[in-house]
Amino acid sequence: MLKIERIHFKKALVLGAFLISPMHANAESTSVDKLAAKHASANYKEFVELLSLPNDAVVPADIQKNTAWLEQAFQKRGFQTRQLPNDGKPMLYAELPGADPAKKTILFYAHLDGQSVTPQQWKQKSPWEAALKRKTDKGEWETIPLETLYGEQVDPEWRLFARSSSDDKGPIMMLLTAFDALKETGRAPGINVKVILDSEEEKGSPSLGEVIRQNADLLKNDALLVLDGPMHQTNKPTLVFGNRGVAQATLTVFGAKQGLHSGHFGNYAANPAMRLAQLLASMKDENGRVTIPGYYDSVKIDAAAEKIMSAVPDDEAALRKRLGIAQAEKVGKNYQEALQYPSLNVRGMAAADVGAKARTIIPESAVAELDLRTVPETPPEQLIGMLKKHIEAQGYHLVQGTPTDEDRAKYDKLASLASEEVSASSSAARTDMQSPVGEWLYRSYKATYGEEPVRIRMMGGTVPTGAAVEALKVPFVIVPLVNADNNQHSYDENLRVGNFVSGVKGLIGLLQQPF
Repeated sequence: MLKIERIHFKKALVLGAFLISPMHANAESTSVDKLAAKHASANYKEFVELLSLPNDAVVPADIQKNTAWLEQAFQKRGFQTRQLPNDGKPMLYAELPGADPAKKTILFYAHLDGQSVTPQQWKQKSPWEAALKRKTDKGEWETIPLETLYGEQVDPEWRLFARSSSDDKGPIMMLLTAFDALKETGRAPGINVKVILDSEEEKGSPSLGEVIRQNADLLKNDALLVLDGPMHQTNKPTLVFGNRGVAQATLTVFGAKQGLHSGHFGNYAANPAMRLAQLLASMKDENGRVTIPGYYDSVKIDAAAEKIMSAVPDDEAALRKRLGIAQAEKVGKNYQEALQYPSLNVRGMAAADVGAKARTIIPESAVAELDLRTVPETPPEQLIGMLKKHIEAQGYHLVQGTPTDEDRAKYDKLASLASEEVSASSSAARTDMQSPVGEWLYRSYKATYGEEPVRIRMMGGTVPTGAAVEALKVPFVIVPLVNADNNQHSYDENLRVGNFVSGVKGLIGLLQQPF
């Protein structure tokens, strides 16, 4: 994987004209506020229309509808577009014509697909019919007429509830709106603009790297901006310079050939559920630190990195209260540092039945679904390899599939470890904050918002930067624009209206800022 932090670029020398003086910057910021609010208001109906399109990547016909809708939306803004074939789920490429060879080219990445839904869980008619809500004095969300959003008196604290409102149609619509605003000013962008919209991000972007390689000349750029992910919990302007990847594995511990009567065979035949619990417990200590030898060894946190992380304004007491936990695990000194290390998570367990269906048996097997969050220093293959060695060190013989009679006769402890293939989401990536693209974004955000942006070294979640960076060989930065409490991937996903306006404002600033 490309090590972004080791790449050095010449420092960009040109600053935006509106950075000449603080007074001019303040006037410019006020002007951009009005411009963003005006065009956001004009585009809410279009946004609601986009949200009405189901977009689960397992349904090619739905993806095709979303791609076609967005292609027209970009063409309306003067973009040249092309659908990139992807086994019935096309991605969308858009380019602003009239590229200036003297300007840097920025590729904006977002995704048009969304998570699946369970409609019954949503507190509204349908996840695909956007509902406008406001919070009552009791802290509950109440629905108000959607038409209220199209009026002149819009409360920034209102929320638009719908699948993909935040993840990731909101940022796409913000980008389109920013171009509408820029057109009104008559200014040409300070950069050349290209856009790629992924159609399978929520499925791990299995084909993103290959699609990029097949269209390498078309997608050639100087830096990648990822419009995805939540802002810092303070809702301050946020820039994220890295993300963890994810590797997934299924661990199965085997017992007898079939479930056994717990009275007749308890104390005689080993219980695989108990053995699985013991095996999992051997992987982490009581402080939450992974005990697998070498798991953290590649990660080095120097003084400069510690300074970067300590500057992030996390309120950890408030965070623990929101999570409902008394204390955090002791992997890092603080929340930000904890995200710099690979993790080992049990995302699900199963053995026989529980509740009304529970029986007095010793189950024949027990299963744990694991996810291992990778960091740039620990590729997924390395972590899976360490996990495998650890399991074997606990006395287990690993088999492929179900053990044979010969396996059962020869080995006391039997298990299988099936890991998923490395995908676009498996590998982590990180860019140096002091790189030219990092400095460009910092200057733009500080001028546009009039305050220091929150700069995060690496976020815990996963976006498919690993495959994109490997294929494009360019630095990247994640530019999150949506409220942190947006319920992405869950029911009642929402976007704060004020974040839509603020996101448009930030993108207007970026588009005007020369790189």
